[in-house]
Amino acid sequence: MESMLHDELIFMKYPAKEREVLLKELTGILKDRGYVKDSYSEALLTRERKYPTGLNTPGVPLAMPHAEAQHVNKPAILVARLTEPVQFKEMGNSGRDVMAKFVFMLAVRDPEGHLAMLSKFMSIFSQENQLKELYAIEDKQALREELEKILA
Repeated sequence: MESMLHDELIFMKYPAKEREVLLKELTGILKDRGYVKDSYSEALLTRERKYPTGLNTPGVPLAMPHAEAQHVNKPAILVARLTEPVQFKEMGNSGRDVMAKFVFMLAVRDPEGHLAMLSKFMSIFSQENQLKELYAIEDKQALREELEKILA
């Protein structure tokens, strides 16, 4: 399987203050680089409001926003390590806030592959030390390589 991780979509110190602005900026990057259709941004924002993607994972809270496959041109994962935590709502509609430090924006064309990828991500997200080690990586190529091992 071709990697969905690309150095051009990995941001090590992404400045962000507010969730909607952050999501519009990140979806704009995916759109400008041809990974998603014009409709992706609005679809993602609508989905995030209805089905939040924040995860209070041990060590490093994160979010995994995404939209449906019909809005995607080619599969990709945008990774943003935020300079300041940004407030997301917790997955599962608990209403609780998640102060996300890491964002994994998924652009997936294959719904079954999407579920398999989510389960691989969840295996690492449940391990506090591994997630902290991932977050501590300073080099984008090293981060991509570690993530590729997880998703292999």
